[in-house]
Amino acid sequence: MENTKILFISLGCDKNLVDTEQMLGMLVQKGYTITDDENEADVVVVNTCCFINDAKQESINTLLEMAQLRENGSIKALIATGCLSQRYQDEIQKEIPQVDAVVGTTAIDAIVDVLDEVLKGQKQNHIEDINRLPLFDKKRVVTTGGHYAYLKIAEGCNKHCSYCIIPKVRGKYRSIPMENLLEEARNLVALGAKELIVVAQETTLYGIDLYGKKALPELLHRLCEIDGLFWVRILYCYPEEITQELIETIRTEKKVCHYLDIPIQHASDRILKRMGRHTTKQELVSIISKLRELVPDICLRTTVITGFPGETPEEHEELLAFVDEMEFDRLGAFIYSAEEGTPAALFADQIDEKIQCERQAQIMELQQEIAFEKAENSIGSELLVMVEGFLPDEHVYVARSYKDSPTVDGLVFIQTDRELLTGDFVHVKITGSYEYDLIGELS
Repeated sequence: MENTKILFISLGCDKNLVDTEQMLGMLVQKGYTITDDENEADVVVVNTCCFINDAKQESINTLLEMAQLRENGSIKALIATGCLSQRYQDEIQKEIPQVDAVVGTTAIDAIVDVLDEVLKGQKQNHIEDINRLPLFDKKRVVTTGGHYAYLKIAEGCNKHCSYCIIPKVRGKYRSIPMENLLEEARNLVALGAKELIVVAQETTLYGIDLYGKKALPELLHRLCEIDGLFWVRILYCYPEEITQELIETIRTEKKVCHYLDIPIQHASDRILKRMGRHTTKQELVSIISKLRELVPDICLRTTVITGFPGETPEEHEELLAFVDEMEFDRLGAFIYSAEEGTPAALFADQIDEKIQCERQAQIMELQQEIAFEKAENSIGSELLVMVEGFLPDEHVYVARSYKDSPTVDGLVFIQTDRELLTGDFVHVKITGSYEYDLIGELS
């Protein structure tokens, strides 16, 4: 293992990225060296995704590309981990024989042993029980730049939406014990994280299996006690699970960002029911109204699925009208993807891709108008922002406000001659907007 260099390619969601960082931490502690250059690498690990067809295709293409390096001897070993590996381990080994090891989602804590065996010439197929919770110590290699980090608080999902494969590749909902999370959080802050982003397939149900109650508010209170931590951001809150206690925690805890990601997926009651969702349109209106009433400056992000099987033109118009009425601050629209092994993939009334794309474009065009107008209306306001970096060619600093989750939301560009450091918090007066982004100066 001395001088063995490993390249990690992490695909898919932020939950997958946490798994990558955990594996990196284990490998570094065992003496392996990490590289981001495939020309230097002795070993490549691809942490795959298979949530929707595009993600599946990206994972397959990446494995095929890395298989060429394995074929021509540029690398000594190729390992596939993550969701695609969990779901299609046999197919990967058959179709891409250059893959030396396949590691499932619940076996990633075996990465060191797997790599040791692979380097001895032993092929590996390491798949554990789908409902096992991998065991880690708390030393992750943070790949996000260090000033923010994701904190994955649970694994798996119990919702079984008709379009979603996650329960079959990630298992049932399992909360990570609170003391483990707090220790991990303290370590991340000690490494320089100023913002922790709480993630899971669903964060709102945290603790229900371990403590017999929804313990996310308690976890948030305890995280906010950590010295050196400035922001706590919450993603992936299912609307029907948002409690009064959670809203009060967001409202009163100064470190908790007034930001919530609430995946609604649709606004037609019939389509919501077909999707296996647990809300009606009226219930969505009610929870959104309550959040905005109790936390007036809250920034709401959501996702919707367009072109779901059987979605009529009228139901698409209903979704458009809902998006127009609710005026979400942030919204992503995804084309329905028929995933093998899900109930919705067997529905007879699949919709033509051309129509799906047209509907997606209409939703995003509407949301663009809403978002651009909201950005323009921010001119003249003051925001606390966290500095992300510097663009020397344009001589501007890049930052994020509480309204901006990394990689998915907008940015704030700061024009100043004062030297700022990544991770600094500064107050900015917004002087302009450009599409989804804001322009400001130090106030």
